[in-house]
Amino acid sequence: MSNKKRKIELLCPARDYRAAIAAVDCGADALYIGAEGFGARRAATNSTADIARVVDYAHLFGVRVYVTLNTILYESELKEAEALARELIDVGVDALIVQDMAYREMNLPVELHASTQVCNMTAEGAKFLEESGFTRVILERALSLEEIKAIRQATTVDLECFVHGAICVGHSGRCYLSRSQSSRSGNRGECSQPCRLTYDLVTERGEKIISGKHLLSVKDFDLSARIGEMIDAGVMSFKIEGRLKDDNYIKNIVSYYRQAIDKALESRSDCERLSVGESEIEFTPDPKKSFTRDGGEYMFSGKRSGVASFNTPKAVGEYVGSVAVVGKRDIKVITRERLNAGDGVCFIAGDGIIGTNINRVEGNIIEPNRMEGIKAGMEIYRNYDHRFTQNIERSRTRRTIAVSCNLNITQHNITAAFTDVEGITTTASRSVELEEAKNIAKMVAVAEEQMIKSGDTIFRVTEVAVSGGEWFAPAKVLAEIRREALALLASKRAEQSIDHDIRSDDGTARYPERRLSPQHNVVNSLARHFYKRHGVEHIVEGLDSWATTRGERVMESSYCIRREIGECLKRGSKLRDRLFIEHGRHRYLLDFDCKECRMRLIDCSEPENRIKR
Repeated sequence: MSNKKRKIELLCPARDYRAAIAAVDCGADALYIGAEGFGARRAATNSTADIARVVDYAHLFGVRVYVTLNTILYESELKEAEALARELIDVGVDALIVQDMAYREMNLPVELHASTQVCNMTAEGAKFLEESGFTRVILERALSLEEIKAIRQATTVDLECFVHGAICVGHSGRCYLSRSQSSRSGNRGECSQPCRLTYDLVTERGEKIISGKHLLSVKDFDLSARIGEMIDAGVMSFKIEGRLKDDNYIKNIVSYYRQAIDKALESRSDCERLSVGESEIEFTPDPKKSFTRDGGEYMFSGKRSGVASFNTPKAVGEYVGSVAVVGKRDIKVITRERLNAGDGVCFIAGDGIIGTNINRVEGNIIEPNRMEGIKAGMEIYRNYDHRFTQNIERSRTRRTIAVSCNLNITQHNITAAFTDVEGITTTASRSVELEEAKNIAKMVAVAEEQMIKSGDTIFRVTEVAVSGGEWFAPAKVLAEIRREALALLASKRAEQSIDHDIRSDDGTARYPERRLSPQHNVVNSLARHFYKRHGVEHIVEGLDSWATTRGERVMESSYCIRREIGECLKRGSKLRDRLFIEHGRHRYLLDFDCKECRMRLIDCSEPENRIKR
């Protein structure tokens, strides 16, 4: 039986170089970052040179860097996409996260991770990806714990799961709602987020059941309490969403999940974290203090209601109290937490939401920036904690690698050997002529004091052993040797190679389906060749390339509006009419697959809804 421990990874987003460094310093085991093109977040792109800088810093701690190239590729883009992929490989990235199977046909010498945009929801699909050369499968957010377990039992491939952040209401890679309303497509990194808009729910007879609500806007993810269960289920990578989030969000959320995963690992001796180094932060992380749409567990425990936020798609924040008395320019509040000038707050009563900042606070009297609409009895939520944010911004974050030092002093030589937690050792020495020390104990103390310093390096010297204290070694010389040895150790760590699992594809795996629909997103010759090699007989061109989505399925979701409003057909709903949602001239039929417990949206908009690529 192998004694090799399972590696557990905290995977964190990086909008840019600065966010990447913050994520590493706060405890990330891996990063995912966008390149100059072909990523699913067009607003989060980075030059290859900047990604190379990220790689250089991350690899010092054994932190992996994955680049998102997870859009679909049109024929004219294949050469450019391959060239970019090879540039990224040359600067040392550890994997490419891809959606389009064209990358599998390019014979790239790098790990390929199957993006959640591949819509990874079944054991059969995950098994196929494993057999066709993917190192990792990134699972759809809507899966339950039991579904994750089933995929694990059928595969040995690395499984990655989202644990925090925004949720796409549509199954990833199979949503064309943005494409149905504009030229912007989620599969091309330009989703306009129409799922966060207001819609009317109407029957086919024209009866309006719900008016002007955010019917497709679901709450955010927070599975921090389920980390241990997920490790036991076979998940190895825990992914935080947020490549568009700022540095404060990264520092807070990454630090929080670092602590949660470390706690789970304490009781699991067969597992260990992927990278090395201990993070030092000067604040107490709290996910409620960062942007969140009332984080929940979505479908992790099975299909359920209560996952949507009909009244607002924005971050309302944490509940802090209520309005007692409303004056002309200020209000008296009853709060369980102190509010401060500069805080952002929301006042809520029924369907009404009023957002504003606080200008002044005196005891339980606050002066909002705006008073319109605020009434006694309204609940107060804080969605921006000014003091907490200031604390993060002012706090120092640092990540260090523990090292031990063996210092040997002789009459003619001083040698220091530094060894880090992974056993990497470097030495530095000086040929000198030393006199006998007048006080051996004092000399040993001075030597220990000098060698335990680490300055602004990435190291923390935790142990110093001194031999030869009978010889007097000048503090200045000891400091020079220490600095030289630690610099050499940093260089040696930078040169260490990271183990990769780069797999090939011999074409013998059979794709679970013989026919590919427009929702399989095949729009180029390399992707077609991939699927043909794996037994697919008929391929319909991907929906993104069509002139219009009218009459087509533009979303499939594990979320169900009927379930959410208490009108589930499986539970005896008396509302038997066909249902539609409408926003302006955009109209969608709600098609309910009760056997699979899924909802589909069919585009029934007016004929003038045309799309141009």
